[in-house]
Amino acid sequence: MENHFEMGLDALRQKILVMASRAETAVNESVQALVHRDYDLAVRVREDDNIIDQFEVEIDEMAIVLLTKAPLASNLRLITVAMKVSQNLERIGDEATKIAKRARDLAQEPPVKINLDVTRMASLSLAMVKDALDAFVHRDSTAARALIPRDKEVDALNKQIHQQLAEHMMLNPDTIARCLHWIVASKSLERIADHAKNIAEEVVYLCEAQDIRHTLGKPSAAPS
Repeated sequence: MENHFEMGLDALRQKILVMASRAETAVNESVQALVHRDYDLAVRVREDDNIIDQFEVEIDEMAIVLLTKAPLASNLRLITVAMKVSQNLERIGDEATKIAKRARDLAQEPPVKINLDVTRMASLSLAMVKDALDAFVHRDSTAARALIPRDKEVDALNKQIHQQLAEHMMLNPDTIARCLHWIVASKSLERIADHAKNIAEEVVYLCEAQDIRHTLGKPSAAPS
């Protein structure tokens, strides 16, 4: 029975990793569509969103079955955290879809002639997602805590991009609609980093049985 339960936990972890890969691909492709004005790629990303949604449903179903068999409190934490990780990955997929929608619309308009550091922002956000998932797989609360402050760098980039676009709109009123698409895309990248931070906070809860979502994330003693 215990071996069967462990196999179920392993299957749950593997499903989350596949879902994470799908979400990462969606973000990468949506940003590529945005930067390279690729209409067809943007449309494909939007059409594939239901695949990530289905992963969340399947993970929830697996988790509910495992919850009825969990022998230890630590198992309960792992399963509930897995469900929350899946929820954040689904929302990352949603943000990729939003970016793809803006990419699709912008591809049909003249380009906005302004240098925005969107690819760097996307790289930082996706690195946070990857590291948060690694911390989850390895149950590494130290790595999870170290990741959380990195969200501020993405926030700063988002603010910088918004300022650049606001100034550009003031000088070029005919670009307002197109600039607003870029503002929404930038905000989505910032939200992706937020979801990575959420996953990291859940890892801390998994490892330490401490909820740090509304604290400064200071370390505490491990649970007995």
